[in-house]
Amino acid sequence: MESIIFNVCVIGLFLYSVVLHEVAHGYAALRAGDPTAYMLGRLSLNPLRHIDPFLTVILPLVLYFTAGFIFGGAKPVPVNPRNYRRPVRDDIVVSLAGVAVNLALVVFFALIANAVYYLDYRGGMAHEEIIASLAFRVPVQAMFLNMLLFVFNLIPIPPLDGSHVFKYLLPPDLRAAYARIGFFGVFLLLIFVNTPLFSAIMNGAMNLLLKMAFLPVETLLG
Repeated sequence: MESIIFNVCVIGLFLYSVVLHEVAHGYAALRAGDPTAYMLGRLSLNPLRHIDPFLTVILPLVLYFTAGFIFGGAKPVPVNPRNYRRPVRDDIVVSLAGVAVNLALVVFFALIANAVYYLDYRGGMAHEEIIASLAFRVPVQAMFLNMLLFVFNLIPIPPLDGSHVFKYLLPPDLRAAYARIGFFGVFLLLIFVNTPLFSAIMNGAMNLLLKMAFLPVETLLG
């Protein structure tokens, strides 16, 4: 029964994490002068408006039953950069809005996990009991999923969010060529995720975030 509750909680929190990621893009675009997402009803927190058959349903289920973890995304929010008041700045802000929300969720769930551990430890529970408890495992898993979303989306390969920032670091002639990668970036991404470099980047970033996440309780308990 506990495993069912855990899975339901994690799936629900994952779904709303990817929904909030996309809503953040749309809201930032609206603030920048582009009402496209708003006019299409994509600023809603109703997950049904954001479900993508592959990214939100098929991919997470396949990964869960084959690799034992959940990962995926929501239907990308449509934006029209031609409506931005300050094109370069607004493109960067809109692109980073999603990962900013995921980072905020990492902090939120980390605080919950730290509080649960601290209170339970002070209450006399053993370390093994705490880390096996539902109250600790759920926020930790939600924190971990948002870490994955944060780090993965910052990879500078189109169409990921990081590419919209990276292109402005390139000289104008290279920037145009980089932008033309377009849909082919998906194939480059599929190749990249199977390289040792991808594993090194993800492991390094995730380990650093995990150490920072549990720094409060480690400091308090010495």
